[in-house]
Amino acid sequence: MKLEAITWQRMAEQLAGHLDDVREGSPDGVGTGSWQRVGIDGAPAADTGPLAGRLADALRLRGRSVLVVAAGGFLRPASLRFEFGREDVDAYLGGWYDTGALWREVFGPTDPGGTGRVLPDLWDPVTDRATRSPYVELPAGGVLIVHGPLLLGHWFPFDLSVHISLSPGALARRTEEGERWTLPAFARYARETGPASAADVLVRADDARHPAWTGCPGRAGTG
Repeated sequence: MKLEAITWQRMAEQLAGHLDDVREGSPDGVGTGSWQRVGIDGAPAADTGPLAGRLADALRLRGRSVLVVAAGGFLRPASLRFEFGREDVDAYLGGWYDTGALWREVFGPTDPGGTGRVLPDLWDPVTDRATRSPYVELPAGGVLIVHGPLLLGHWFPFDLSVHISLSPGALARRTEEGERWTLPAFARYARETGPASAADVLVRADDARHPAWTGCPGRAGTG
């Protein structure tokens, strides 16, 4: 697999251009449906938020409506997450994130014929209470960007998926001490789900200052 050096900003611009190209080249003018949906997957240490933000900015400069949703806003209540202890790897992989709510409140409304009425977050892990955030109307033709860990392998209907990869050593170095119990979970995720090959775009970010990537689908990445 060939990886080419690129800046994060240039990456965002190329991803935005790719989404526009797909939209303009599709029969209905908006890709695979009324909305385009992008997943940016990576461990917390990979810090998916900045790329999501840069991509949103690049799309808005192109006149696109964008909504960014963090998977961290769809955690389950602590009573469910910690049912088997605070450091249970199986629970982290399969029970921490409310995938049902993501399907219902985020992906369902952006299915073809959907309302575009998306809930941007559901649960605050700090207060362990519902966020009570208002719904956001994403106009047809807009782009939904969902970012966070463990997004691949749930059959989420992404039109474009990006995986930010860290080597085991880099992941260990950049994971906070209190979160290192999750390292076996990400090793299993890599082994069982294979996000590096499942994603449309692979980004290697062992050195966050100097990422490299495979490029957009159907074209070579260029810096």
